[in-house]
Amino acid sequence: QVQLVESGGGLVQPGGSLRLSCAASGFTFSSYRMSWYRQAPGKERELVASISSGSSTNYADFVKGRFTISRDNAKNTLYLQMNSLKPEDTAVYYCNAYSILTRNYYWGQGTQVTVSS
Repeated sequence: QVQLVESGGGLVQPGGSLRLSCAASGFTFSSYRMSWYRQAPGKERELVASISSGSSTNYADFVKGRFTISRDNAKNTLYLQMNSLKPEDTAVYYCNAYSILTRNYYWGQGTQVTVSS
């Protein structure tokens, strides 16, 4: 069955870094558009960054220059390198897979990122 398993979240001080990973299985990872979303308490889930099957990337304005999305199709894994973290980056981060061809989409269970001193 389809699985998206996020890891790498945790508690970090402002200005620090974290690297999130999303291990995918059960579908053709390389052909899916992969994205990171986040949801803070009391707020809507929002797109953070996405990467196409051809590795074109797109970022939300609030993370441009600080976060980098990447993918390793050989390992079926999606990454999010987060630098210069701010308290407002605190949220649950979710991995998402979307197929333009089939319109199938899948979500991971999320990983908590807390930025606090």
